[in-house]
Amino acid sequence: MQHALQITFRDIERSEALETRIRDNAVKLEQFYPRMIGCHVTVEQVQKHQSQGRLFNVRIDANVPGGPVVATHDLSEDVYVAVREAFAAAQRQLEERVRRQRGDVKHHEPTFHQRQRLAGNGGDEI
Repeated sequence: MQHALQITFRDIERSEALETRIRDNAVKLEQFYPRMIGCHVTVEQVQKHQSQGRLFNVRIDANVPGGPVVATHDLSEDVYVAVREAFAAAQRQLEERVRRQRGDVKHHEPTFHQRQRLAGNGGDEI
């Protein structure tokens, strides 16, 4: 990464173990997509429902060529699960971006109705 990883904790006490887990996941994400410019991870404890216990949101903003990738995992009772799932979502988005850049997207044959429209039939006559 050209810029250092940024980690923000909101309404949750900073934890060395959690920070290490986030850094490890960010390293794996960068190994998968080495062109990553920067990454900002926000971990937030939601204060909405006292009866449900503690809920966590995790948001990942990865700056990559072609535009940012934003992945979130909301309302998880386990902050480590929220981190894991948010990074998994970010990796899926990066995988999709790599497929598009390579041209590996599937091209389907036109359906019967699409072929009729292309032929100028308009689909009204059979």
